[in-house]
Amino acid sequence: MIAARRATFAVLLTVLAALGASPAEAKPDTLILISIDGFRADYLGRGQTPTLSGLAREGVAAAMRPSFPSLTFPNHYTLVTGLWPDHHGIVDNTMTDPVLGRFTMKASLDPRWWDGAEPLWVTADEQGLRTATMFWPGSDREIRGHRPDYYRTYDQSVPGDARVDQVLIWLDLPPAQRPTFLTLYFDTIDTAGHAYGPDSPQMNAALGSVDVSIKRLVDGLRARGGLDHTNIIIVADHGMASVSADRLVYLDDVAGADAIHMGWGPTVGVAIDPSAPAGAEAKLLALRDHARCWKKADVPPELHYGTNSRIPPIVCTADVGWLLTTHAMVAKRPMTEHGAHGYRPDAPEMAALFLAHGPAFRTGVRLKPFDNVDVQPLMAELLRLKVAKGDGSAVTFRAALSDIRD
Repeated sequence: MIAARRATFAVLLTVLAALGASPAEAKPDTLILISIDGFRADYLGRGQTPTLSGLAREGVAAAMRPSFPSLTFPNHYTLVTGLWPDHHGIVDNTMTDPVLGRFTMKASLDPRWWDGAEPLWVTADEQGLRTATMFWPGSDREIRGHRPDYYRTYDQSVPGDARVDQVLIWLDLPPAQRPTFLTLYFDTIDTAGHAYGPDSPQMNAALGSVDVSIKRLVDGLRARGGLDHTNIIIVADHGMASVSADRLVYLDDVAGADAIHMGWGPTVGVAIDPSAPAGAEAKLLALRDHARCWKKADVPPELHYGTNSRIPPIVCTADVGWLLTTHAMVAKRPMTEHGAHGYRPDAPEMAALFLAHGPAFRTGVRLKPFDNVDVQPLMAELLRLKVAKGDGSAVTFRAALSDIRD
């Protein structure tokens, strides 16, 4: 099927050539989508990232709102599907499905977890463009019968420069084999934020390290003569907030030690044990001390969350800087992290980086904050792909595009 589509695309190029159109007019510019996990929008002003700051000056920049919950897997899938997590089905980093059982970040290979939406590399593949993913949550799984043409299974130990080099190797392939849509993923910033906090010296060092890798990519594109024909979109999935063991909300103190089943973190899904005493749910829903809980049907509409079957009956989220847990969880896993994310998207600490640079974009544009569901329709437009209507819109970027379209 894929070979047939590519054969059709090759015939299209031949027809266009006969009509006087060049293959370059038929094939869009290369698009590289880069995720710097946990890069809070205001990190750009710290003076540690000259390459990223230069791309911002020469292109488009904004503070982007993540989707709720502001976690890694839900937001990465939103960025490539244009759907809220509630609609694409990856509603948390860990979750339970009535049919599929338990999902974790390391055990999510069953394609049915991901089939609730079509990521952009699948769309591109179906419409004749080659794709490559140098890490992206979900990209090493088979989704709707597809995988990227080139991909690497996630391995955190691969250094940033090696990740860049793999992208450049794919771009060195002969034109007929070369990918047009590529992804690149860095986890260093998120790791430093969790371990040391967003305001730590280690965070500044991590910022500098990732910036060096981005420079390696830009220099590599320039050396190959491809920079002027490549659109680069750099995003983060969420920001980061400082946390400590002094700011914990023990939900078992609220509902009773044996009343609830839950995870831990800034946002948790809670199920009440059938044997719990009457009133446990009401106590959770009445909580106002550094956290709020809702029945899933009553989650505030601006969070776009609460209809998916994978969401537990009660959703609780903490105030920024606080974490939800139980005494049993703390006894089993003492609190050691200094940074966390997962809070409401409108919290300034959760604001995510957005940069765009390349022939499609104007110079020196600063956009107002927008929702990250808008990124996928933008990329579809740049790649000239037809996509189903989702939750976002490329209209957000009209003032930022070098070729303004009606």
